[in-house]
Amino acid sequence: MSAMLVTQALILAGGQATRMRPYTDDAPKAMVPVAGAPIVGYQLAWLAEHGVKSVVISGGYKHEMISDYAGDGSRFGIEVRYAIEEEPLGRGGGLKFAAGRLVDPAAPFFVLNGDVLATFSLADFAEYHGNHDGSVTVALSPYRSNWGVADLGEGDRIRGFVQSPELPYWINAGIYVFNPAVIAMLPDKGDHEFSTFPQLAKDNRLIGYRLSGYWRGIDTVKDVLEASKEVRSSGGVLAPEFQTTDPNT
Repeated sequence: MSAMLVTQALILAGGQATRMRPYTDDAPKAMVPVAGAPIVGYQLAWLAEHGVKSVVISGGYKHEMISDYAGDGSRFGIEVRYAIEEEPLGRGGGLKFAAGRLVDPAAPFFVLNGDVLATFSLADFAEYHGNHDGSVTVALSPYRSNWGVADLGEGDRIRGFVQSPELPYWINAGIYVFNPAVIAMLPDKGDHEFSTFPQLAKDNRLIGYRLSGYWRGIDTVKDVLEASKEVRSSGGVLAPEFQTTDPNT
């Protein structure tokens, strides 16, 4: 089978992210800086690098900050459009609303939650989706514990601790490939993970893709600090023209 090409994407960036304060007191979550550049900047650069030509950003809370930063996308080498919610629609409702702004509503598209960083191959992801005859493919990341796990010996004597190990489970990484037919199944308001995804799973149309490569969800202040260290150590800091704060803080 020939490789499947996906050249459009949608970023869900409408949340307020109360757990990210003080970063989100005056900015949407997508504008939280990681090693100097906003999360959405890394996402746009990653999408453009992997052949995506057009992106719709779904915004709500303080959406002007995102459009002021990303503009028409030309400096990232990508076209950026916006779908602004007048009232909170939830992730599923926001996704359905924003899908109406896609360049080609009859073609597959990537979906990214506005709080994830990743560097894995989107071409491989799209090809996997095309080869598995599903309606939505969900990127899955190994689950890493937030705590130190005790290594127990005989009589429950502790031999040591393993800090934040990977466990034998896979979690939703918040990155997807959608077939266009799924748009009609999305709720007008609410969360697709509680309605559309269970129905697709029941119909055997929801596919899992076990990703390899870097991925991190940015959900807390600790995640911001750790992601910044990881980006700096990997040499993945965005160029100065994409930065909004000091990349070393």
